[in-house]
Amino acid sequence: MPSVQTLADVPGIAVGHTTNLEGLTGCTVVLCPEGAVAAVDVRGGAPGTRETDLLGPARLVQKVHAILLTGGSAFGLAAADGVVRFLADRGVGQPVGSHRVPIVPAAVLFDLGIGESHAFPDAVAGWHAAATARSDGVEEGCVGAGTGATVGKVLGIGQAVKSGIGTAALRLGTGITVGALVAVNALGDVVNPITGQVIAGARHPTTGAYVSAVTQILQGNLSPLSPGPTNTTIGVVATDASLGRDDLARVATAAHDGLARVVRPAHTLFDGDTFFALATGRSTAQVNPVAVSVAASEVVATAIIRAVMNARSLGNLPCARDILKAE
Repeated sequence: MPSVQTLADVPGIAVGHTTNLEGLTGCTVVLCPEGAVAAVDVRGGAPGTRETDLLGPARLVQKVHAILLTGGSAFGLAAADGVVRFLADRGVGQPVGSHRVPIVPAAVLFDLGIGESHAFPDAVAGWHAAATARSDGVEEGCVGAGTGATVGKVLGIGQAVKSGIGTAALRLGTGITVGALVAVNALGDVVNPITGQVIAGARHPTTGAYVSAVTQILQGNLSPLSPGPTNTTIGVVATDASLGRDDLARVATAAHDGLARVVRPAHTLFDGDTFFALATGRSTAQVNPVAVSVAASEVVATAIIRAVMNARSLGNLPCARDILKAE
C-alpha cells in the first residue's frame, strides 16, 4: 500500500501555490474540479472569508470546485476571482441554465505586517495557483498562503517566529484517506501536544528564549502592538470518503480540535481560525464518520507542526529550525 503524506494524496484533490517572496505573501488553491461536498467551521473572532454561508445547513448547492487559502487580509480575497476564471474557462462549475458557475469558498490570513504592506494576492495570483496545482506532492513552509505567516505575536511582531504552510495525511484501516493542509499565522504558540513545550512562539525581548503566550496573556503582558485582526490559522481537511454535509461539518469541527492541541491559545478574538472540510467520494470503502473526524484532528495537528518546522527565516524573523540549532 503506497504511503500517504499530503493533502494531494486524497484522490480527486490537487494543490497549487503562488508565492511572492518580495512582498512576503501568497495564496494556495485546493482544486477538486469534479466537485466535492463541503462544509466549514469558523471559530476565530476575526475571520475573513468568501462564500462560507453557502456551506451551511439547508443550502441548495452541496459541492464546491476549489478552496482558496490566501494571504493579504481582505485584499487577498480577490485571488478567488482568478480561480473562478480558471475553472470557468475549463467548463467546471455548478450548472445554472446554460452556464457553469465555479464555487470557490475562500479564507484569508493577515500578513501585511511582515512584508510589503501593499502586496497581496490578486486574480492573477489565484489563476496561477490553480494552473500549477498538482496531485503528486505539496511544497511546504514559506510558500503559498504560508509565505508571510508568523506565530507567537503576543509580545509584538518583532518577537514572533516565522511560520508557513504544512500538510499531512493518513490512511484508515478501511483504505479511506484523510489529509490536511494548514497555513499557520497564529497569535499563540505552536507547542508539542504531548509535553506542551513551545516549538515556535513568542520570544523574550532580551534573551530570545521562548515565553508562553498563554502565561503572558494571563499576566497582562499582551503587547499593545498585537491586538487586532492580524493573525489566523486557516486550512482544509479532505477525504475520499462519501460523506454528507452534516458529517463533514463534524469533520471541520474535529479539525479545530487538532488546532487547539498544538496552538495555544487558539480561536482568540484576534484570530480568524477557519477550517474547510471536503469529501470527494472517490472511495467505495465503508465509511465510519467518527474515524474520519478523529483522523482529521490528527492530520491537522501534524500539518501545523510541519508548517513551522518547514518554515525558514525571512526578514528579521527567525524560524523554529534555526532557533533549535542555536540552542
